[in-house]
Amino acid sequence: MKSLLRSYLIIVGTLATTSQLLPSLIIKGGVKGYLIGGLAFMVANLLLVPLLKLLLLPLNLLTLGLFAWVSNVLALYILVSLIPYFMVLPYQFPGYSTDGIVIPAVNLSAFQFVILASFVIGFLIHFIHWIIK
Repeated sequence: MKSLLRSYLIIVGTLATTSQLLPSLIIKGGVKGYLIGGLAFMVANLLLVPLLKLLLLPLNLLTLGLFAWVSNVLALYILVSLIPYFMVLPYQFPGYSTDGIVIPAVNLSAFQFVILASFVIGFLIHFIHWIIK
């Protein structure tokens, strides 16, 4: 029970951090939206992601595990589609330039942004779990 609560709090914190870092991930409803979103994301990680990993097992074996992230992207996309507190908008990165380093402007569609958000959320969750252990 304690590990579920810890995981829930990590997911809620990660969702809050990601929505602050990536402005196109909008979580409406304030604290209630974060708490419901964290619960839905935790349930998706416990039930939906293992099912998707099982369905995508042949592709995962062919790519030697590189296809495993697709299940996390699909789970986040389904979560954004089903939970009314979550909203994803297309993202327009204006570009960045300093001291000879130039990062060009990029326009991401909503699905491409879900892929980016999935990477950020997954990285933060695994990083926080690694720090706690």
